Amino acid sequence: MSETNLSPAGADAASTAAGLMPIPGHVDPMTVPRPTLVEGVTPREDGRTDLVGLPRKRIAELFEAAGLDAKAAKLRAKQVFHWLYHRGVTEFDAMTDIAKTMRPWLAERFVIGRPTIVEAQHSSDGTRKWLLRTADGHDFEMVFIPDADRGTLCVSSQVGCTLNCRFCHTGTMRLVRNLTVGEIVGQVMLARDALGEWPKNAEDIRLATMAGLDDDEDEGSYSADGRLLTNIVMMGMGEPLYNFDNVRDALGIVMDGDGLALSKRRITLSTSGVIPQMERCGQEIGVNLAVSLHAVTKDVRDEIVPINKKYGIEDLLQACADYPGASNARRITFEYVMLKDKNDSDEDARELVRLLRKYKLPAKVNLIPFNPWPGAPYECSTPDRIRAFSNIVFEGGISAPVRTPRGRDIDAACGQLKTAAEKKSRAELDRLYAEKDAALAAEAQ
Repeated sequence: MSETNLSPAGADAASTAAGLMPIPGHVDPMTVPRPTLVEGVTPREDGRTDLVGLPRKRIAELFEAAGLDAKAAKLRAKQVFHWLYHRGVTEFDAMTDIAKTMRPWLAERFVIGRPTIVEAQHSSDGTRKWLLRTADGHDFEMVFIPDADRGTLCVSSQVGCTLNCRFCHTGTMRLVRNLTVGEIVGQVMLARDALGEWPKNAEDIRLATMAGLDDDEDEGSYSADGRLLTNIVMMGMGEPLYNFDNVRDALGIVMDGDGLALSKRRITLSTSGVIPQMERCGQEIGVNLAVSLHAVTKDVRDEIVPINKKYGIEDLLQACADYPGASNARRITFEYVMLKDKNDSDEDARELVRLLRKYKLPAKVNLIPFNPWPGAPYECSTPDRIRAFSNIVFEGGISAPVRTPRGRDIDAACGQLKTAAEKKSRAELDRLYAEKDAALAAEAQ
């Protein structure tokens, strides 16, 4: 995530080709020792510290450790936090309310990073996908999905995934590591860079005022393709609740009114059913919950969502019923991928209604047509079967819209995020599934 890792020309070229805003280039390394008094700070080769992903308190601690007195450190941290997360600047020289003599001091010790863009793709339906790279060379992906009334960013929480949901292409990847707070927040910041959605600086506003434009109207007009980034879904690579602390802290910055300032009601976290962390999610994060259900019987869910062997359907639905904040105004979303002759019968639809009624869940069901990928063991249900399934659930008093597949031409559709360049054969996939099943069984014991 450091700017010293942004040197490959391919990243800027890909960004330019896709109509995206470039991100800062190489910064000459400084031989300034990094502060060592604060936990959780990743060292850089140049000795500086990347501030992206850090809250105000941590930034103040770093400034104090670097030599500022406590009062000055707190003031500077408040200013820098605002410029980082509310204004989206990438250089200390752009922080106009910080003294010019102070800015070089900051630049010598700290840096404002972004993930490296390896590739940026733009679908024919407007969906955008970015292949990003961490500072230690691992690839992951994020997706932006524009709609008529919203723009949704699908954010990753891990490089790879520990789960091996059989319908999900990402599930064929091995877990490499959790993404850091900075790498998660950095995705949102990079998307705002690319979409041109940061508030304009004081000089832009001054010029707009001189031109006779209303400041408030100008401030609300930052958009791309007529759409704003209005929603975030933690539905990218990985299981967010297996990276709980980093996801919580990253979303805390995203929701901070002085930071990225996105309402918790516009953020949805999706889990495959990590029950021990679900209540914590409601209490400590407080965002909307989505659950990858995908089946209504033990045998079928054991097969396609193997975590069910550890946390069964009935226990999962009880955890949903107990989720803090769930109500008719904030319904829990159940994701249900439609697999031909596997989970799409009329009997499955009726059982789904029965289960949701049994636990008195304020629920919505998203029916997802399966997105095929090479070596996939399933086919998508027919349109008529999906429609019949949806009608039964609707007649049961539960909303069951069919999600329109997006970004299929750039492999950005639901369940398709996978950065590995090589294609695995069916035999290789079967071996990988067997290894993950064995590991999950050992964990369950």
